[in-house]
Amino acid sequence: MKNIALAFIGIVLSLLILLGGCTYKVPENPYTFSRSIVVDGLQRTYRIHVPPQLPENLSPALVFVLHGGGGTGEGMERSLTLGGFDTLADKYYFIVVYPYGIDKAWNDGRKNMTDQAHQQNIDDVGFFSLLIDDLTQEFNIDAHQVFVAGISNGAMMSYRLAIELPEKIAAIAPVAGAIPTDLLPINMSVEPVSVCAISGTKDPLVPWNGGVVYPRKPRGTVISVNDSLMFWVVHDHCSSVPYSIDLPNVVLRDLTRVHEDLYRNGTNNSEVILYTVINGGHTWPGGQQYLPKALVGRTCRDIDANTVIWEFFSTHPKPADN
Repeated sequence: MKNIALAFIGIVLSLLILLGGCTYKVPENPYTFSRSIVVDGLQRTYRIHVPPQLPENLSPALVFVLHGGGGTGEGMERSLTLGGFDTLADKYYFIVVYPYGIDKAWNDGRKNMTDQAHQQNIDDVGFFSLLIDDLTQEFNIDAHQVFVAGISNGAMMSYRLAIELPEKIAAIAPVAGAIPTDLLPINMSVEPVSVCAISGTKDPLVPWNGGVVYPRKPRGTVISVNDSLMFWVVHDHCSSVPYSIDLPNVVLRDLTRVHEDLYRNGTNNSEVILYTVINGGHTWPGGQQYLPKALVGRTCRDIDANTVIWEFFSTHPKPADN
């Protein structure tokens, strides 16, 4: 009976992930628009939120927020993050883009995957590079302030963009993700990229200690969360000893707590920070508990990932051109 129950849970989880998971949505934002762009003959879709009071003479920052496997741009905006980035954008005057992966997935570099994005080797790096160029021209984006956040498959895609497109990306914020093992052989430039990672120690899909992603239906392998951070600590030439602190455990009932490790003094003032969500799951802190805890783990309420990520991005632009 136990094996049957576990098998049933696995099937339910697979279906819910493929269906996008999140069910509750905040109201549609009138300042978010659906748009498309053609890349390599493919029509690529994204949602863009432009603050209504954006000053005409401002060069705003650009923030990409990437959904996970099986998700959508709309689901990322209106369900998982509960419209939090839109609210922050309106307050601090930056532009948010919620792009859609092909067949609800990103080609994050993992091999032996069955989704269309990986099977057809979709050039998602090229998609983001072109989109950055187009939006920079249209909205006079500050080229020193282009950032990428994402969850799960979207987190892995943010790592790939930092590795392969570092000249255009100032900082990334991967949530519930780690570096795919297949990305490690890539020869990358010396360009530093700041990293703010948030991961739960009880993530049932992307294992904290590395290994097979979603063991019930293997989806490639990743290195550990700590090794993913140390990859960037070494690459950015940050101090090897972090400034560490336990954050206030303000919401006891979520049964999680957060530990922060900050690696400072990297090249061009780059920094690497890890928020370890102890007992946290495959979730977005402060966001929707999109599936039962038995399936994806606990959602931390001690921090709000939207706010933490924007505060990190806003203080880690690329240095001004000489």
